[in-house]
Amino acid sequence: MVETKKVMWMIKKDLLVLWRHKPRLFSIFLFPILMIALFGYGMGGSIENIPIVVVKQTDGQVTDATLNAIKNSSLYDVKDIIGDPQRGREMVESGQVKAAIILPSDYEDLSSSNSKSVVVYVDSSDQMATSVLVPATQALFSQISAQIGMEKLEALQSQSSSLQVQSQGVQASSGLSGINFQNIMNSINFQINKIYGDIKYIDFLVPAILAMTVMMGAMMSMGESLAGERERGELARLFMTPTSVATVVGGKIISRLIIQTSTAMVLLAAAIILFDITISGSMLLTILLLILTALCFVGFGIMVSARVSTQEDYVQMVMPFSMPMMFISGVFYPLETMPWIFQKLAYIAPLTYANNALRGVMLQGAGIGDIWIDVAVLLGFTLLFFAMGVTRFNRDI
Repeated sequence: MVETKKVMWMIKKDLLVLWRHKPRLFSIFLFPILMIALFGYGMGGSIENIPIVVVKQTDGQVTDATLNAIKNSSLYDVKDIIGDPQRGREMVESGQVKAAIILPSDYEDLSSSNSKSVVVYVDSSDQMATSVLVPATQALFSQISAQIGMEKLEALQSQSSSLQVQSQGVQASSGLSGINFQNIMNSINFQINKIYGDIKYIDFLVPAILAMTVMMGAMMSMGESLAGERERGELARLFMTPTSVATVVGGKIISRLIIQTSTAMVLLAAAIILFDITISGSMLLTILLLILTALCFVGFGIMVSARVSTQEDYVQMVMPFSMPMMFISGVFYPLETMPWIFQKLAYIAPLTYANNALRGVMLQGAGIGDIWIDVAVLLGFTLLFFAMGVTRFNRDI
């Protein structure tokens, strides 16, 4: 038989315990709000403000109308308008923009019946942005092509009317009969150059999944390794022996680093075998990046577990950081789908830099010189986390 008073006492006791653990209480209410916001703005949003550069090699009404159409579209964020096609391609290759739209030198020539070749260089390593950018840009230039074709037809009709007046329709009829109307309407030949070739979504996903797996494994395992052992009294017994904090922390770091790096290597091997993933860059550099990522998030785990007394407290404090980081760091969908505030927050998340570095090596064939900024930021986070974790480590909790 259920004793009502004792049940009420147990409920009161649990609520009091929760009230006394403010980090846990704060996390319980903050975490659901963060998750619904990230799901709603991320998966429910549309890709906008993709950074591009436009290369124009002539001036005139058609060029101006095209630039206005591009600028008025929310899909594009025009970073610059330049005149050198090679420079435009280099900006895509260096990661400054996602695409370069090259308008040809004869773009303003309406008298020619030949199609004008508009070339678009696309950073195909960002598979999701490319899948939106290519058809939208093609549709835009199809509309522009139709408009140019209509202007040409109007000009020909006007010319034909003049000829009809002069020769009572004889020459006009012979002049229009030789015109290829299909060529007139298809005034623009649209060409897509995917700089890194055709990349499948699984190719785009795997580098970020590797980084995310390392992050979650490192952070969650540190909760059991330090907070859990502290809660069970194992750390207290260990510190009764002549063992320093540095020895304990160092041992935990090395063991977790080995485990998480091994897990990432198994996942990488499975992706290669099952999905035929190819690594364009150095395999050694990929492994070193995985080790650095594991080290960074092991440090984060030590920093959080340094001051908590129970494993439950640790999990409640870590979840508001780890789960949102998965969504704002571009693991599953581009940052462009997020509101600007989340896009800014992405650049203070270590996982963003791990994703960028791994995708650069695995998809683009980048070397250390190409990703040194991401590596430097990851190293900075790692040093910060370890410094805060070791200096704040409380062996007496």
